[in-house]
Parts: sequence; structure tokens; C-alpha cells
Amino acid sequence: MAIQYKRILLKVSGEALSGPKGTGFDEETIASICAGIKAAHDLGTQIAIVVGGGNFWRGRSSGKMDRMDADKIGMLATVMNALAVKDALHQQGADAVVMTSSFMPQVAECFTSDKAIAALESGKIVVFGGGTGNPIFSTDTASALRALEISADAMFKATMVDGVYDKDPHKYADAVRYDTLTFTRVLDERLAVMDSTAATLCRDNGLPILVFDLGKPENIAKACEGEMVGTLVKE
Repeated sequence: MAIQYKRILLKVSGEALSGPKGTGFDEETIASICAGIKAAHDLGTQIAIVVGGGNFWRGRSSGKMDRMDADKIGMLATVMNALAVKDALHQQGADAVVMTSSFMPQVAECFTSDKAIAALESGKIVVFGGGTGNPIFSTDTASALRALEISADAMFKATMVDGVYDKDPHKYADAVRYDTLTFTRVLDERLAVMDSTAATLCRDNGLPILVFDLGKPENIAKACEGEMVGTLVKE
């Protein structure tokens, strides 16, 4: 089957990497996720990844700490996660490289769009760490920004639910899942897809987002082939 998307940006939350433990790394979970990523990559899709840091640090719950410092700690947490994902991909036999938003040459390459695109075109999976490099901005916004900078065909947002619902499906048995949505509706109704900055970036630049369940890592490859596995958001 021909692939639907030639190049994607995959957003993976930090919490997803912690598996059932809820914090830190769960090696079995990371291996399963990376197997799904490699399967999609083997189809021929170029894949870049943004990872969150919530399995180690959540700046908004850091008490009295200065917001700028708290966010910087969060950005460093995403770099740790990026290195872990890269290593797991290597163990799966996939060629991967980490690029960071801040200059830390002993740890990883510093991101530029040209270097990232060249790495993708050479067959590497590129893992982005450090968010945007700026406090305040979420990893959702970092994902939208990086997706646009590498000219991705779509942003895949891997979550712990199988799409976008009109209300929390874990709390309400009558919650309704959407197959498609517009960004305008997401923003107007404040649906829990991503923060408004990221949604506006995607809407204004014509970048579709697919929201799907990472609990089934095979969904990544299915989505790359055009199978409807979640909720597609586009204007």
C-alpha cells in the first residue's frame, strides 16, 4: 500500500514513556513505542519526533519556583527523553539522531531546519529535544513549530485516547468521538486537542493534525498508510 504521508512530525508525551509506572522510564513501553515508529519508518515515511518531559517534570506544578526556571528544567527533561528514544530506536535497528533547541554539543546536535531535513532525507529518524528553546511555550507548540520548519505533511499527536471527544471519555460513557474536526471548532469550543497557540499555528499554516491512541503503536504505520485511526483536524 502506498503511504499517505511522506514526512510526519510525531508528538509523544513524556508520560507515555513512563508506561504503567507513571514516572521515569519504562523500558518495555519505550521499546513498544519505538517498534511502532520503526514499522512506520520502514514503509518509507520520514519521521521526526518531539517528546515531552512530563514523566520527569511538570513546570506548572512546581510550586513557588520561578516560571522561567521551572520551564527550563522541563526543557532539559525533554532532552533526556529524546536521548532515551534515540537509544531505543538504535536497539530496534533504526538510524536516529537527537537535535536540541539549545547549544549543548556534548549531548546532541543543535537544531537547524536544514540539518534536520538533510537527516530525514538521508533515512534518519530525527528526535527533537528542548522544546522551542524558550520558556512559556508548550511541547504542543514546539511540535507545531518543528513540523512547519521541516515541511511535514502532517503532525501526528499520539495520546492515551483514540481521538478527540466532545467530553472526557474516561468520565462520561456517552462521550462522542469525532472523526474529523476543524481548527476553528477546536479553538471556539476549547476542545482538548492542544493548546491554542499550537492550534492557531497549524490552522494558519495549513498543517493537519491526526490525534490517535499510542497505546496501540501499530497505529503509527496504519495512519501513515492513510487508515483512519483517530481524529483528523484540518481547516
